[in-house]
Amino acid sequence: MNFFISDAWAQSAAGTGDIMLSLLFPIGLIVVLYFLMIRPQIKRQKEHSKMVANLAKGDEVVTLGGIAGRIVDLGESFAQLEVAEGVNVKIRRQAVEAVMPKGSMKEL
Repeated sequence: MNFFISDAWAQSAAGTGDIMLSLLFPIGLIVVLYFLMIRPQIKRQKEHSKMVANLAKGDEVVTLGGIAGRIVDLGESFAQLEVAEGVNVKIRRQAVEAVMPKGSMKEL
């Protein structure tokens, strides 16, 4: 008999009833994250890969670094841009962010 410390009595576990109900929230969270974050990113990545594969000479493009130019030479993994008359820059094809409409370089 201890007067200062009460005896600890085991209580029945309250949360052991349904394990599927306890797994419902994490599974639902993963599904929501897939549809809101992962799936749109995969779609953008596929569109970018398709755009890079369809590059051709004469296309006017903007790179990820903000350089605008006209493609004068294409290689397997590199492209050469003419950013000004007589000034060529060699970039990776994956660095192309967007293809601009024809004639956009004259406005810049």
